[in-house]
Amino acid sequence: MDIFQLLSDLFTNYTLRTVAMGSMVLGIVSGALGSFAVLRRQSLLGDAISHAALPGVVLAFLFTRSKEPVVLMVGAILAGWVGTIMMINIVKRSRIKEDSALGLILSVFFGIGLVLLTFTQRLPDASQAGLDKFLFGQAATFLIRDIYAMVFLAGVVLFLLGLFWKEFKLLSFDPEFGESQGFSMNKLDILLTTLLVVAIVIGLQAVGVVLMSAMVVAPAAAARQWTDRLSVMVILAALFGALAGVSGTLVSSTTEGLSTGPTIVLCISLIVFISLLLAPNRGLIWQALRRLRQKRTLYLDGVLADMYSLSRQHDNLEYAHRIEVLRTMNAGRGGVYRSLKTLEAKGLVRRADDRLWALTAEGLPVARRAFLLLHPHALDTPAEKAAQEKGSEA
Repeated sequence: MDIFQLLSDLFTNYTLRTVAMGSMVLGIVSGALGSFAVLRRQSLLGDAISHAALPGVVLAFLFTRSKEPVVLMVGAILAGWVGTIMMINIVKRSRIKEDSALGLILSVFFGIGLVLLTFTQRLPDASQAGLDKFLFGQAATFLIRDIYAMVFLAGVVLFLLGLFWKEFKLLSFDPEFGESQGFSMNKLDILLTTLLVVAIVIGLQAVGVVLMSAMVVAPAAAARQWTDRLSVMVILAALFGALAGVSGTLVSSTTEGLSTGPTIVLCISLIVFISLLLAPNRGLIWQALRRLRQKRTLYLDGVLADMYSLSRQHDNLEYAHRIEVLRTMNAGRGGVYRSLKTLEAKGLVRRADDRLWALTAEGLPVARRAFLLLHPHALDTPAEKAAQEKGSEA
């Protein structure tokens, strides 16, 4: 199937369109909220919340005997919220560090969820079938009413995110200053974490408990490579999440039996990889190129400084020097001839003959600066004083 047929099916095929819409909503809300988790160094929080939501899903079914998405989401939200509050209190009231508390909540709640899931699967009726899909997700089972529920919850989350935008910025970057301005940072922390809980629960049916943390961390991590502004980062993270959701859905539809959730995670992982390589300022490729340019500049400055150092020993600062001497002074670095050719193209040095090179009038002040960077306390020679006096008279 070609790309044009896939895009056509995205708008005409009901099942594909429904799954793509649900995955897109998941990507938008998890990317936006995940930005704050990444900036606050709470990336593991998404993993803990998603695992803590599993017992809520099973208990919601046991109490209601309903598998309606809204019912299961409410149970997951309550369980995830309880797990988060417990984690916050463990850190606040004990000597256990945050990462240890997150691991503790993750393992305990997930263990309880698996026990409850095993118990539920042994019930005599068949109404519990399908609950295990929350472990790895099953986006292909999305119905239009599921999308409505996801859109409603996502809308509430994004509305509250916009409403408390300035307060959440303070919480993420300078909570002490926010506290001094009269804001309750603890309440804001609980509110932001609650919104993150809702965002994670929205995606459980699509990518499952095990992989949901990737949808919280990966879009934000990719967006962080491209910008230093929070607003741009949140928008980019939402766009990256939506792109991964739609592209993952399209890719999974091309092969029978290929799960949508893991494919979405692979797509967002590819976006992170590309961002790590190509993002300006932080991209690994651009950093390597900048290091090469800096290294080349250091070579050029080194050759200029060496030529100036030699010139100070003569009455004429534009005295020509043998290239063998410059190579001896640059032993171990190499590339002297190439550096001289580059400097010649810039008009800073000239070739006296095949083996002799000299500084030009334009190159003297540049070479002097390079020399003084290495020898800041060097005293002026008679030739330098004469050159300075000549320059002042001119």
